[in-house]
Amino acid sequence: MSPRVVPVRVLLQPSLVPRGARSEIFREIYVVFLILGTLVGVVVIAYMLHKAYRYRAAAERADDRDRPQVGELPTGGGGGRKLFVSLALSAVIVVSLITWTYFTLLYVEDPEPVAEEEPLEIRVVGHQFYWEFIYPDGRSVQGTLRVPEDRRVRLQVTSADVFHNFGVPELRAKADAIPGQRTETWFVAEETGTYQAHCYELCGAAHSYMDATVRVMEPDAYRQWYANGSDDTTGANATVEGNASAVASGRINP
Repeated sequence: MSPRVVPVRVLLQPSLVPRGARSEIFREIYVVFLILGTLVGVVVIAYMLHKAYRYRAAAERADDRDRPQVGELPTGGGGGRKLFVSLALSAVIVVSLITWTYFTLLYVEDPEPVAEEEPLEIRVVGHQFYWEFIYPDGRSVQGTLRVPEDRRVRLQVTSADVFHNFGVPELRAKADAIPGQRTETWFVAEETGTYQAHCYELCGAAHSYMDATVRVMEPDAYRQWYANGSDDTTGANATVEGNASAVASGRINP
């Protein structure tokens, strides 16, 4: 009987590795780095100022004969013990921070399954120069991505022509759109509202026009919209296609 393989995430206590939306996880990483960096900086500067004040005062009280000469090794270092302790503490802090960040990013790349509700899977297809969103029921929407609030959304991103890159900076979601391949990313929108998605890969003459709108809806409103099987973005689709055609024909000069 082969030994059971225990996933890494099971061995980690939830209190050590942050959970939740990508934006919240990256915010916690930023806060940890900020607090730890500030603490280390304060300790180092305070210790440096303390030593500078202490030895300057001692030098003013000392006789000229007691002052160290040029090239003379200082005494009172404890045989290197202070240096060893400082290096050991620095190593522990750095290794701990790297380990914590590594396992946190592992969770970002492969989050735990959601027990209450399956993630909403949406295909994202990049075109020159617009985004197409394909929902589980097969409907295709261009220019506007609608998602429910407080539900994990998994995006399967690909491209129909050239390399693109789909990203929603406020939701910390970003993935390459490669022809013939699929890359994945996910996010959880914690507040309703409208966000902007952009293409982060130089994909042609109208690259700067390749934006999309992400509308986060209340769960009931989203279910009603999805159940109706209709879409109110016909005008947006026509505008997106019209811009793409105009760029291709040269009527728009980006």
